[in-house]
Amino acid sequence: MAARIIKKDLFWVGATDWDRRLFDELIPLPDGTSYNSYLVKGSEKTALIDTVDPTKGDELLGNLQNLDIKNIDYVIANHAEQDHSGALPRVLQVFQGAKVITNPKCKEMLMDLLPIPHDKFVTINDDDMLSLGNKTLQFIFAPWVHWPETMFTFLKEDKILFTCDFLGSHLATTDMFVTDEPTVYEAAKRYYAEIMMHFRTMFNKYIERINSLDVEMIAPGHGPIYDKPDFILSAYKEWISDRVKNEVVIPYISMHGSTRKMVDHLTDALIERGITVKRFDLTKTDIGKLAIALVDAATLIVASPTMLFGPHPNVIYATYIANILKPKLKFVSIIGSYGWGGKTVEHIKGMLTNLKVEIVEPVIVKGYPKENDLKSLDRLADEIQTRHNALLQRR
Repeated sequence: MAARIIKKDLFWVGATDWDRRLFDELIPLPDGTSYNSYLVKGSEKTALIDTVDPTKGDELLGNLQNLDIKNIDYVIANHAEQDHSGALPRVLQVFQGAKVITNPKCKEMLMDLLPIPHDKFVTINDDDMLSLGNKTLQFIFAPWVHWPETMFTFLKEDKILFTCDFLGSHLATTDMFVTDEPTVYEAAKRYYAEIMMHFRTMFNKYIERINSLDVEMIAPGHGPIYDKPDFILSAYKEWISDRVKNEVVIPYISMHGSTRKMVDHLTDALIERGITVKRFDLTKTDIGKLAIALVDAATLIVASPTMLFGPHPNVIYATYIANILKPKLKFVSIIGSYGWGGKTVEHIKGMLTNLKVEIVEPVIVKGYPKENDLKSLDRLADEIQTRHNALLQRR
């Protein structure tokens, strides 16, 4: 996609990756993504804010060439991850007088990841300013969104905040600004769930800092620009809060129908008690959809047959994902069946060490569930209803 004007002397010069379907060899990208790079032309100096994935370096350089950019004085590196920094060596090769402006930790990581010599860097401190003449860049350190070296850049005169990965969305679109809010909301929530949720306890202070800056636009490293910043800031405030919804998430596997029968029965029992159920057959599930469901849910119920002596491998994977994402769940339970024995419950409990949850009594049955087993699932539904009601009453 060609370079685009955001405001006078401010341009989007990044790349749109319409066909990418997997990120970090793990995260599904159903709607592609973009790698946003921004060019700021001051009256005295020119700065490029972040670059693009190394596979899209030609597009970035082509956009700069089409704008007839002869000189870049500074490349601002907000984040060292290669989808934002990977084209940096090529940019420095073309614009040989450019200096990389970043914080000391990001400099260290960029030198580890990319062939950039020490003398190409100028390091800055938190809240430092850089004058481009009639435009001023302010640097705001924001570690752990989602790497330890991340920072934001604020273009003071235009009141635009460049947040790199924070507040972004994996979404390939021709819209430079947010126009289709429901689509962007879903993409941003998926992005938060898969990438940012683990670090959510850090985010309140960054949102407060953003609010103190009188920001009129937020320009992230992925997805469209927020020309109404409250849209994404309000969403994040809800996602990172400790408030949960009256929802149960059930990821499950069933090899011979026994666990599926239990999931079906429990789903109906929870619905009858006014509880929303989001269930995921792990032979088919987009792991991002599971992650999104975990953002708001009060309870996770892991459902697995016993395979040899423990849970099914797909269940182990989903449990591991839930544990590392660290959602704000309040309760966890486990259901499933076994043939002759095993330690499915112990294995799953042992994998949930990151979650500050109460374990609701599991229901594990031998073989195909009998009438008494289904009554045990009804009692589990009653217990979940009681605990959810207590949570909602405390609000």
